[in-house]
Amino acid sequence: MSADADPLTDNPLTQDDLDLLRRPLYGFFSPAAAPAPPQPRPIWYEVTADRTVESFTLPDSVRVRRLRQHPRASLVVAAPVGERERWVSVSGSTTVHTDGAAELVTRLAQRYWDLGDPVRVRDLDDLLAETWVRVVLRPEKVARYRM
Repeated sequence: MSADADPLTDNPLTQDDLDLLRRPLYGFFSPAAAPAPPQPRPIWYEVTADRTVESFTLPDSVRVRRLRQHPRASLVVAAPVGERERWVSVSGSTTVHTDGAAELVTRLAQRYWDLGDPVRVRDLDDLLAETWVRVVLRPEKVARYRM
């Protein structure tokens, strides 16, 4: 079963897609300029109010170098084992931003980790000691499956 795109926006993400994407699941990110075959990497991500998908990475990462060559990527998110089969694949153009990355790291750590755990608080401090960039993926095409 599949849902249709939201007719009130230019964004192809449906409410059903957003419900899955707003869960703290790993996304598998593949830049367009990846080697053949693509080598997706698990990432933390968030869907913003304007329905873009944001993640963070190191500014000198292979991902950033590839996105600067070909600013397109895809992200696949699937429901975990034990739930009914469901996935969303988002592809589109990307931009890399130097602003807002530390705030994104903090929000995502709150989403993915229990920051009541002192070990995770130290892990977050270690992350924030690094310099990060935000990667913004603007959905242009969405594929989905829901059983």
